[in-house]
Amino acid sequence: MTLQTTSVFALPERLAAKADPALTASDERHFAAVAAALDESVADVSAQLDAALKAPGGAGRAAMDRDAEVHRLTGRLRALRRYGLDLCLGRVVAADGAEPLYIGRFGLTDSTGRRLLVDWRSPAAEPFFAATHAGPMGLASRRRYRWTDGRITDYWDEVFTPEGLVGHAALDDQSAFVASLGASRSDRMRDVLATIQADQDAVVRASSRGALVVDGGPGTGKTVVALHRTAYLLYADPRLGHRRGGVLFVGPHQPYLAYVADVLPSLGEEGVRTCTVRDLVAEGAGAPPEADPEVARLKASAAMVGAVEPAVRLYEEPPAAELVVSTPWGDLPLGAEDWAEAFSAAEAGVPHNEARELIWDELVTLLYDRLGNEDVPPAFFGRALRHDKELVTTLHRAWPLLEAADLVGDLWEVPAYLRMCAPWLAPDEVRALARKEAPQAWTVSDLPLLDAARQRLGDPEAARLKRRQKAAVAAERERMAAVIDSVVASDDDGEGAVTMLRGRDLQDRLIDTGAVPDADPDLLAGPFAHIVVDEAQELTDAEWQMLLARCPSRSFTIVGDRAQARHGFTESWETRLARVGLDRVRVASLGINYRTPEEVMREAAPVILSALPDANVPASVRSSGIDVRHGAVAELDSILAEWLASHDEGTACVIGDPSFAETPRVRSLTPELSKGLEFDLVVLVSPEAFGEGIEGAVDRYVAMTRATRELVVLSGA
Repeated sequence: MTLQTTSVFALPERLAAKADPALTASDERHFAAVAAALDESVADVSAQLDAALKAPGGAGRAAMDRDAEVHRLTGRLRALRRYGLDLCLGRVVAADGAEPLYIGRFGLTDSTGRRLLVDWRSPAAEPFFAATHAGPMGLASRRRYRWTDGRITDYWDEVFTPEGLVGHAALDDQSAFVASLGASRSDRMRDVLATIQADQDAVVRASSRGALVVDGGPGTGKTVVALHRTAYLLYADPRLGHRRGGVLFVGPHQPYLAYVADVLPSLGEEGVRTCTVRDLVAEGAGAPPEADPEVARLKASAAMVGAVEPAVRLYEEPPAAELVVSTPWGDLPLGAEDWAEAFSAAEAGVPHNEARELIWDELVTLLYDRLGNEDVPPAFFGRALRHDKELVTTLHRAWPLLEAADLVGDLWEVPAYLRMCAPWLAPDEVRALARKEAPQAWTVSDLPLLDAARQRLGDPEAARLKRRQKAAVAAERERMAAVIDSVVASDDDGEGAVTMLRGRDLQDRLIDTGAVPDADPDLLAGPFAHIVVDEAQELTDAEWQMLLARCPSRSFTIVGDRAQARHGFTESWETRLARVGLDRVRVASLGINYRTPEEVMREAAPVILSALPDANVPASVRSSGIDVRHGAVAELDSILAEWLASHDEGTACVIGDPSFAETPRVRSLTPELSKGLEFDLVVLVSPEAFGEGIEGAVDRYVAMTRATRELVVLSGA
């Protein structure tokens, strides 16, 4: 039952005191203005988009600008339609008596320019998230709304000065707000923007320069911070815009990415690339874990990734023998020094497969200069050299096009090659890495080497395509030149606008780019201006090299918990990251557990502290009132049936029983795949079987702390 049906407020009977018009009337008036402004904005942006779509496409820069405008307007319209009044998070009232300031998911003004909502990422909105009683930041009061189906079903007021109470606030037990953090979960991360706390907001708004580590235990909101920081940086830091590289968000596994998929779009950011480390390499989808722990250890080092460079350099040796190149205009000598000079055209940073065309161009230039016949067109001379089979074959042997898979596979198949490229390996380590039977049966541990090889080599097909593009552009230019000659010849005086067609810039714009073949870009290849990594404690040194290669600025947000590292994390973040190549590192710690009830943490904390006494175990701020239950594995079905019958909403997860068949509201996961997720009910099946040592303790700790309300532990066969 609700007290009002025509109001934006739909407060239940138990909150009758909060429905007092003295407390809600100003909000009602403001939301009426917001609704009108939203309608106006939707109509205005729709008209602009319709006009942009009907406008001529143009060519070159004009076409790019038009497409960018269509993309911008489409995104704006989608954001306007995604929410109604519930795009408002809350309001703040300043101590100086100024009008209340309403905070929204994005900014909104009416037709007169009056500001109705300020974007949550703007400096003006910061006190809404960051003010505390110790540091009120000039506020008298703050109000947060709880929306359900487009109406306010509860709100929470905080006052920072005695004046803040009068006419502005309805105080209730603040634990009600904390309890709201334990609302039922779904298969997607629920909206959390309105509940960001001061400690989390400080991290969200921190500078993007260098590497920021966000260290925190379960339930401290690390993922919340990572996602909201992504949206904040794209808004606040002009160096990180989509046209300047953008932001890459890296999660631990696909169930996690599916769980958080709605968050960034709800914050107005739909262009962020999201992936797992596996997704960075084409072979990652089907790669199993490395079966041999020693092989996994060897491949996890950054040094092993470094073996790719000498492996490639062995295929970049200039010929030592002299060659006589036959041309229609005479024979031309090509000695060892000439080859060395041509090979020097392959500058550092140019992928191996692309560099071969640079070497060819240098060879053509060198031989053309040696020919000394200006009557021979350079382009015609270059095409003639392509028919010299000995020249072409010699270059291809000295600098062959290489596939990343073949290069890495050869390392495992040919021990002498591996010893040459990784001389630090002991003989028994070389033998351990040998894979003669199936050198390209890739595992997860191979992915960083494949990625490094692909980065260093480039795509051979792309290199071939680039050559075809170059030839196509040249042919198009020749065709256009013939057309222009004809047009200019028809001009009586050879002057005026027609002669402008001789200009190279204009000729380039006239070229039909549709006739030029193009490659599909690798959208995860980078470079990116900033990379956000969640559950970063699990990355090996080799996997870090995959990310560093995609972020030359070394601008990272690194989110993790050393106590949740399955293979141990005994050093500091600073030491670990310095070893992989990040030296400008700041660490921010989150120590308040907003998610996991204290009943669960009482049992989970000893599990991890027994293995890692210095674990950063956060303090829970709320209670579910439900003690952890223990039972036998045989009770699993009855426990789930009982819970489903008594809960119309929410999600549960069975962790540790791979035979359990999932249902729409009950997931079945391993401890590793549950990382980063949360469920109302978690049922641990035979946690004693998760293993011994740090890995077993971490798996049990992670699995237990996925629960937001209730944990059941079932033991026995």
